[in-house]
Amino acid sequence: MSRTEFVIATAIILFVAFCLGWFANWLIHRFSRVAAADINELERMSQELHEAEETRDQAITYLQQREAELTNQLSQTEAELRAAMDGLRDAREEAEQLRAWIERQQGTS
Repeated sequence: MSRTEFVIATAIILFVAFCLGWFANWLIHRFSRVAAADINELERMSQELHEAEETRDQAITYLQQREAELTNQLSQTEAELRAAMDGLRDAREEAEQLRAWIERQQGTS
């Protein structure tokens, strides 16, 4: 094989390799290309997801505030109940004392 034949064979091999590489690149881009409609759909879905996350965050904040309000209200109601029970206990004791005093008064007369 002479030098000229070797250069020509090498050039042909390199040209074929270039063509195969170009064709493979074209195939990859052809099959992996994203259409503009798909990009628009992805952007719309992204926006909807963002809005849903904001709504979720607002709902969580509202629920936390409502829970704090209800806990506070429950604490106040329990305090009022304890105060009412204490008052009732005191009233019963006073009624018992009055009954005992009345019975002593009726027994002595």
